[in-house]
Amino acid sequence: MNPTLYLAEQLIACRSVTPDDGGCQRIIRERLAPLRFEFHELVAGPADFRVTNLWALRRGSDPAAPTLAFAGHTDVVPTGPLEQWRSDPFVPTHRDGRLHGRGAADMKSSLAAMVVAVERFVAAHPSHHGSVAFLLTSDEEGPANDGTVRLVEWLRAQGQRLDACIVGEPTSVQVLGDMVKNGRRGSLSGRLIVRGVQGHIAYPHLARNPIHQAAPALAELAAIEWDQGNDYFPPTSFQVSNIHGGTGATNVIPGELVVDFNFRFCTESTPEALKALVHAVLERHGLQYELAWTLGGEPFLTPAGPLSEAVSAAIHAVTGVTTALSTTGGTSDGRFIAKICPQVIELGPVNASIHKIDEWVEVASLEPLAEIYRGVLERFVA
Repeated sequence: MNPTLYLAEQLIACRSVTPDDGGCQRIIRERLAPLRFEFHELVAGPADFRVTNLWALRRGSDPAAPTLAFAGHTDVVPTGPLEQWRSDPFVPTHRDGRLHGRGAADMKSSLAAMVVAVERFVAAHPSHHGSVAFLLTSDEEGPANDGTVRLVEWLRAQGQRLDACIVGEPTSVQVLGDMVKNGRRGSLSGRLIVRGVQGHIAYPHLARNPIHQAAPALAELAAIEWDQGNDYFPPTSFQVSNIHGGTGATNVIPGELVVDFNFRFCTESTPEALKALVHAVLERHGLQYELAWTLGGEPFLTPAGPLSEAVSAAIHAVTGVTTALSTTGGTSDGRFIAKICPQVIELGPVNASIHKIDEWVEVASLEPLAEIYRGVLERFVA
């Protein structure tokens, strides 16, 4: 009997395409209730995009001892074309030592391992000193406007202290535990509209081509060294993701150019500084423009310390693997949690199949993952 596998299969069977929780949090809540967890459910979002969030807390015997939270999301991305799946994405299926299903790697196996780890830890340490919590949402794969960010706001209002948090994102690359995330870059997007004057292409003196005007400014922005990064982060990068101008006709100078771009920025830069430099370049090139900014998330970093040491030790004890700390990849809900928690580490299974057709997780990794999570608890809150 593999209890982590059994619970992972239960969760995969829940059709929880974002923002639908699909019953996952009910299953987890039923498992945690006998352990004397206190629960708070927070439902948020507009009527057509209702998000379910759950906070669960088991208080330790020492109010001054640390609180460690497990965080994760019960929602999954859409399946994509069903006919391309070898099996129903919401029917957990075994092939060649792998458990297949939407959310198998991202991140229902992590959630299952977290629950099993806590059950085993509490059985071994019924009077543990520190507190244990769960912070769950069904809005991570979507816009993330009413998920973890709302729970964090509520926790701050309650004066709830978090000393450490493990986020169950799939961080491993080749084998379980070979990489964890101790931070993430921030994401800052811009939509630039450069205004010109539309006209006949044979009479350019009667028009103003926004593509021609914007090109030197974009080249300058692409060539800037925004910062040099640091020991934890690579340098901040600027990338154009979409560009559009023109009517589709070959004899019309367009009246405007639309450019979408994004910064992935490290802790050496701030959103304010990046914005100011972009505006300075555009102004220097004399562009007539509008620029709308969207801050997807600020960077966060957990330097080497008690949590990273506990995580590294637990991984090595269970798997023999020496883990690497990394800040690569996209954003995660860790960016919200870091606002109320000084130590945030992401740790989960191999990420090779996330968001793909026939998503999978190695069955043999599930029990070790639960034991790693339990090992962190042993080292941090026992």
